[in-house]
Amino acid sequence: MKSSSLSSNEIERRWRRFSVGKTLRGFPPLQATFSAVPRSRSRSQTVGEILIAIVWGFLCHVLFASAVVLMIIAMWFGMSRSMGQVVEPWLWLANLALLLQFPLVHSVLLTRWGRGCLARLAPFGTGTTLATTTYAIIASVQLILLFALWTPSGIVWWQATGAPFWILSLLYAASWLLLVKASWDAGSEVQSGVLGWMSLLRGVTPQFPPMPTRGLFRFVRQPIYVSFALTTWTVPTWTPDQLLLATVLTTYCLIGPLAKERRFERVFGGSWREYRHTTPYWVPRVLRRGS
Repeated sequence: MKSSSLSSNEIERRWRRFSVGKTLRGFPPLQATFSAVPRSRSRSQTVGEILIAIVWGFLCHVLFASAVVLMIIAMWFGMSRSMGQVVEPWLWLANLALLLQFPLVHSVLLTRWGRGCLARLAPFGTGTTLATTTYAIIASVQLILLFALWTPSGIVWWQATGAPFWILSLLYAASWLLLVKASWDAGSEVQSGVLGWMSLLRGVTPQFPPMPTRGLFRFVRQPIYVSFALTTWTVPTWTPDQLLLATVLTTYCLIGPLAKERRFERVFGGSWREYRHTTPYWVPRVLRRGS
């Protein structure tokens, strides 16, 4: 009579078959993560790492969603509604400090030194695996601070009504959809922080996506930065606050990717140089006839 119990190998095999099913076909890094054989871990280590992964994942996605919603709403009103209480004339210095902390820290964490810091920010030696998740957590906290603590100037230059309101509303929504699409094409698992905590949950090394060249990356090399900048300029309410925000963040979106491109050249070598030669940086070329 056969035993009804399953061996641990059979359970693992069935789990892997389930995990790499149709639901993960659009997420190659996660598909690779769930297909990989977990490293050997003691029972206590497994339980500890699973708990850390769940906590990091929960923090990441709650903060990430909060930051996105807060950003959409704050810019919709032209940065005219927020909780900052700094008085004149210091409000502009406070707002500028809030504004600059995002691109500065965001860029520093992408350097070799910054990646080393990320690797030390999670407990019990899990920092390297959780680096992408920790990065998403920090970026989300930065955005929450920026948009929640901004002190509005109280000046409204222009607020769209009628047809201009609907046109700008559609453009604003389209800019956010472009940002979602660009993030998906770049590897949404990395952009959202999912890859890090799921890799720790499984006990495997994070499997990063290949160099992005598909989707919006066929037209420009930096579609995430382009669409992010567009969200700051398509709002239906214009204030000096919004102009400052849009100017600084767009400048960052133009300059910031240069360091990322140098890193891509080190990692991908000739493939990156060929892609860079054929694909514009920010502004897409007019499609040739018959192409």
